[in-house]
Amino acid sequence: MNFFDKLSRSQSKNNSLVCVGLDTDSAKIPKFLLSKSEPIFAFNKGIIDATADLVSAYKPQVAFYAAEGIKGINSLIKTVAYIHKTYPQIPVILDAKRDDIGNTAEKYTQEVFDVIGVDAVTVNPYLGLDSLEPFLQRKDKGIIILCRTSNPGAADFQDLKVGGISLYRVVAKKIVSWHKKYGNCLMVVGATWPKQLKEIRQLAPKITFLIPGIGAQGGDVEKTVKAGINKNGRGMIINSSRGIIYASSGKDFAQAARQETLKLRDEINKYR
Repeated sequence: MNFFDKLSRSQSKNNSLVCVGLDTDSAKIPKFLLSKSEPIFAFNKGIIDATADLVSAYKPQVAFYAAEGIKGINSLIKTVAYIHKTYPQIPVILDAKRDDIGNTAEKYTQEVFDVIGVDAVTVNPYLGLDSLEPFLQRKDKGIIILCRTSNPGAADFQDLKVGGISLYRVVAKKIVSWHKKYGNCLMVVGATWPKQLKEIRQLAPKITFLIPGIGAQGGDVEKTVKAGINKNGRGMIINSSRGIIYASSGKDFAQAARQETLKLRDEINKYR
């Protein structure tokens, strides 16, 4: 089953566009978990088991695991394997923003797909198509290309004019053309830029968007959904990380995460 098949099934089964971001920081997880042999995995497992019937995807951010060294990477790999085994219908996206020249990009594809074992990965298009081809050639995987990011500094480069057109619009058009050729492209468009999100949806009516920026970053759910939804009421994977996984620092952390996920799912569905 390829990434898009998994995503479609999970969105249908759970009636959800929510993606829970597993940005697991050992300094922020409940203190009682630190006595466990694998506290990061124990935390992730609790969140996953409490929310698996409410989500369309999970998205670990690789930096939080790499910062813990080998033990952290092992917890990441174990988390991905747990989702695949226990909830095989739910895709896992690795937020890694990988990209490099061809032979290095090939190694990155092995890292994310063969070692870590995810269904999709975020990538940076700055080096151009040849740097992305090793990823794009993995036809069963989702390749999620940065277009308009959620951070305030996105405008520093993404708003620059290229032939009179904003760079993010140029990138969006490229992604559309690459998707026609490879069939496995998505794009990152931040919820913090609803006007630009609407413009990009008009340029890319058939592309699925990974939407960061809801929750701790302050993106508005109603504006985001109305700007980015496609004609089928889908086309979006709406991520929330800190706003869900750190809803409680106590022993009820998993139940609190479930309540926040349910709240977000239902709010999104009001506007679909």
